[in-house]
Amino acid sequence: MNDQERFWNASLDDLKRGYWEEPNYYGCLLCGKRVEKGIVYQEDGILYEAEKKIRVHIQKNHYSVFDYLLGLDKKITGLSEHQKGLLQLFFQGKSNAEIQSEMGIGSPSTIRNHRFVLKEKARQAKIFMVIVELLKEKEQSSTLSYMSPDLSSTTSIVIGPYKLSEEEINKILKRCFPQGTDGPLKTFDLKQKNRLVVLREITRRFDATRIYHEKEVNEILKTVADDFATIRRQLVEYGYMYRKSDGSEYWVKDYSEDEEENMERKKELKQLYKEMKSEGGVYQIRNTINQKVFVVSTPNLKTINGRQRQLQDGSHMNRQLQEELKQFGADAFVFEVLEVLEEKEEGFFDKKEELKKLEKKWLEKLKPYGESGYNK
Repeated sequence: MNDQERFWNASLDDLKRGYWEEPNYYGCLLCGKRVEKGIVYQEDGILYEAEKKIRVHIQKNHYSVFDYLLGLDKKITGLSEHQKGLLQLFFQGKSNAEIQSEMGIGSPSTIRNHRFVLKEKARQAKIFMVIVELLKEKEQSSTLSYMSPDLSSTTSIVIGPYKLSEEEINKILKRCFPQGTDGPLKTFDLKQKNRLVVLREITRRFDATRIYHEKEVNEILKTVADDFATIRRQLVEYGYMYRKSDGSEYWVKDYSEDEEENMERKKELKQLYKEMKSEGGVYQIRNTINQKVFVVSTPNLKTINGRQRQLQDGSHMNRQLQEELKQFGADAFVFEVLEVLEEKEEGFFDKKEELKKLEKKWLEKLKPYGESGYNK
């Protein structure tokens, strides 16, 4: 499962904390970074176990899950810029009077009305979620009457985007399951066509008339391969198995469904990912009084708002910059994007390394040291 699909398939609890857990590691839902369990990590002279490390990563690179989600495109959040601004101030714990003064709109009663409207939006979202869950249960009930079809007389079978003969399918299965289709899988490092055939065959190990808990699914998949977690995710990803949003229940796909539907869903997820994908780059914090600058790179330029708040709260990591903010005031400092990182769509791309190079380029160009800046 790739990063965008993992994000959209995550449970509400995982989304709120910003990371998911696997047997051997934790992974950031916001950027895909993984932290291996059983290792003690050192950062800035402090030791962290794996779960604490992933939390520190989120705070350092994304400021907070709240800031990251609020920074997503309107197509995804459904929020206007005005509503985002209000939510940001609500999150900071500002009073109605403080928000009215800061935004310069209406009166404190106007802010109370905005709070009410946003609560109404939350209620609507809750009802919508219930409707979706009921729809899933309805789809689930239709699968309970499913019985595996007899494909022995079928001359050609559509599997995903592929139209295969029974002979082709049998050859693939014979290569992948040398001890028979009830035995272990030889390898899961397969091209998409072969992988779809294998996944489709694996679903036959499940009873289509019952619901499974994740532990039961894992026990069955252990008979297929040691890396059962990957196969479980792939079954869900390619639509051969369904699960509840919290991962508590699983059931196999109904073959009567159009398999092209699942491919269309993947296209939609890819488009949504492009819209939510964070842009990295280099920006500067500039003192407009003495023109000193602080140059820094970030994997997500949307976290700039969070850095502004850090300065205002007195918690920015650069102490000299923080001291001068006290001296000159927050209005004297501006945040300016110097360059957005261009990311390759195809092939290997080390975003972290490329950001380092981009930051080095701007450090050499601006030389923000000593009397000219805040960098060390």
